[in-house]
Amino acid sequence: MEEKDIEKAYDAKSITVLDGLEAVRKRPGMYVGSTGSRGLHHLVYEVVDNSVDEAMAGHCNHIYVTLEAEGSVTVIDDGRGIPVGNMPRFKKSAVEVVLTMLHAGGKFGGAGYKVAGGLHGVGVSVVNALSEWLEVEVGRDGAVHSQRFERGAAVTKLDRIGKTGKTGTIIKFKPDPEIFEELEFKYDTIAQRLREMAYLNAGLEISLEDKRDEHNPRKDTFRYKGGIQDFVRFLNSTKETIQKKVIYLKGQREDAEVEVAIQYNNGFIDNIFTFTNNINTHEGGSHLVGFKAALTRTINEYAKSRGLLKDKDGSLSGDDVREGLTAVVSVKMREPQFEGQTKTRLGNPDIKGFVETNVNPRLSEFLEENPGDAKNIVNKALTASRARSAAKQARELVRRQSILESSSLPGKLADCSIKDPSLCEIYLVEGDSAGGSAKQARDRSFQAILPLRGKILNVEKAGPGRVFSSQEIQALITALGTNVRDEFDISGARYHKAIIMTDADVDGAHIRTLLLTFFYRYMPGLIEEGFIYVAQPPLYRLTIGKKHIYAYDDAEMSRVVKENDGKKAQVQRFKGLGEMNPEQLWETTMDPARRNLLQVNIEDAVAADMIFNTLMGNDVESRRTFIQEHAADVRFLDI
Repeated sequence: MEEKDIEKAYDAKSITVLDGLEAVRKRPGMYVGSTGSRGLHHLVYEVVDNSVDEAMAGHCNHIYVTLEAEGSVTVIDDGRGIPVGNMPRFKKSAVEVVLTMLHAGGKFGGAGYKVAGGLHGVGVSVVNALSEWLEVEVGRDGAVHSQRFERGAAVTKLDRIGKTGKTGTIIKFKPDPEIFEELEFKYDTIAQRLREMAYLNAGLEISLEDKRDEHNPRKDTFRYKGGIQDFVRFLNSTKETIQKKVIYLKGQREDAEVEVAIQYNNGFIDNIFTFTNNINTHEGGSHLVGFKAALTRTINEYAKSRGLLKDKDGSLSGDDVREGLTAVVSVKMREPQFEGQTKTRLGNPDIKGFVETNVNPRLSEFLEENPGDAKNIVNKALTASRARSAAKQARELVRRQSILESSSLPGKLADCSIKDPSLCEIYLVEGDSAGGSAKQARDRSFQAILPLRGKILNVEKAGPGRVFSSQEIQALITALGTNVRDEFDISGARYHKAIIMTDADVDGAHIRTLLLTFFYRYMPGLIEEGFIYVAQPPLYRLTIGKKHIYAYDDAEMSRVVKENDGKKAQVQRFKGLGEMNPEQLWETTMDPARRNLLQVNIEDAVAADMIFNTLMGNDVESRRTFIQEHAADVRFLDI
């Protein structure tokens, strides 16, 4: 973007205050999402985002994040440093205002930053409020300044503690155990986020170090000269690509810029990741609409101009040109308008046209200059178009079935009597035997049972034509009622809990992964709404005297045996759900008062895409490596 008048002095006068800090400690979930693992990690992201904003403004080259031994986190950057001057209105330094007052920062008035993703003031003040303690150190104006806070309140003044020729900010904080239910940071979760930030900001170096285990220290440094081009290569690293070059497009105007990277693979799923000011807008928005329109139009025009698409063939649809596509669309702009508090959808209407007018000519130029890649891309879309009619017929069948009365639902579905979806749940059960037991065990008023015969199709390897022709998948789509992909409608959901119930063995785990892959690729809205669950059936039934105890893994079984003071225990191992009688299945796995369900939750779409492609794709070596690395944790793997 052009500098012009927007690059003004970033000092105490740049700090704008919209409101005081209120009720953050009373309602932390409103600010960081939850008081569990998600909210805990959000603290780190808020601090890092401020440093990344300094990088976007052209004033930061390195960010260092350290997970300290005592449970605190240190974030260091070499940016300009938070302003340290006094703010007469508040009789405090700018540092203290930024750290103690909500909506205080250099992003609101437009003076300090052209674009910003971090909340800078909202975010860091919330981190301060939810920390047992926070220490800030600022290098600015030739001096080092330091201040300490406890549970959001300043306990020292901003002191000048030395001289320095460098600038930057160090924030060290320890999450408050009075607020958070979980206090252990996950290295891989943070690493994934930092890697993403480095991809989105070409040349920025971000380091992560873990000092919590002196016997097993970990450290990674992320720096990508190619930016989002390297990001797309990473996303396609376990896939077979059909073009030699990653297509890279960039355009700008005074108040916004767009970067796009595109590469096709031989799969059937499209993966488009969109970002605005480094924020992952996983619900898309105007930038995604503009990109899709430009892609469809440009590929159609090229195919027709080269005679690859005849007039009698009509035009390639958006689905056709996106099959096998991996793309990253990154927009950076001055005044983004996000729909909803979670910032997951970009609303600026003018950005659609801005993206479209920049992608159209640049993509057309690439296709003209790279005829080999262009031909592969068009042929891929033509193949998708030929398969479209069969898939459309199957999809229409599913759609017609879904809008009929319940009498037209799958014959093997044992439906519940209550019609309010918010009160209803459906068990997706492995096999007819377990399905029969579950039908006897259930509460017929609100629990439905859909037995699934064998393993459903692996949608990671199958095209839409085969997917929609599968009887098991048709039954699944019809029973759930939402339809799929572009026709997906969450308001049609017939149940607000869809519970995957499989045997606690390797085959059961495979079926569970096949179902999760289908939901992630074709019905991601069900996961986003929190409608997908995994049942946890026990592995053992221990009888000690007249007492029956269920154990869910070997460790729990051993612990129960030890705790019974040498009393002899009869141990029954369940090889599958079919071995449990209806009463046992109810009391262990289906009774809402006693069962243990895992809610499926996708925190990071990029990480989830890599996991599903690695586990279910064609790259055998990647799958073997992944399983070897995660075998010990597979029962607790969060998708």
